[in-house]
Amino acid sequence: MKAAVTGLLALAALVAGGWAMGWQGVVLVLTVLVFLLLLQFSKLMKVMRQAGSAPIGQVANAVMFHSRLQPGQALVDVLALAGSLGEAVPERAHTYRWRDAAGDEVHLRFDAGSRLLEAALQRAS
Repeated sequence: MKAAVTGLLALAALVAGGWAMGWQGVVLVLTVLVFLLLLQFSKLMKVMRQAGSAPIGQVANAVMFHSRLQPGQALVDVLALAGSLGEAVPERAHTYRWRDAAGDEVHLRFDAGSRLLEAALQRAS
């Protein structure tokens, strides 16, 4: 849904640019769209570089990490919050876990579109 709306807005901007300024308007809108795509790509690469350099499945504080999660959150945003890649849970598909030094764990389940479905905190006993 969000991708369709974004595509329609980009198309509307191209039409409006062409109507208002001719081919120069279309070139201007295309330039802005490419710039926005490069910004998104740059953010993704920064998050992946940070997450890739940290130990897999480790967070500083699992309780604080869990408190900042919201259903529907994108995987990229979750990785930015965690600061590391999650450890896959072999028993459950699309489920990953993060642990802290105290032994607390956060289990996250994602849908096929990489959106957070549920988050469960397991405290160390």
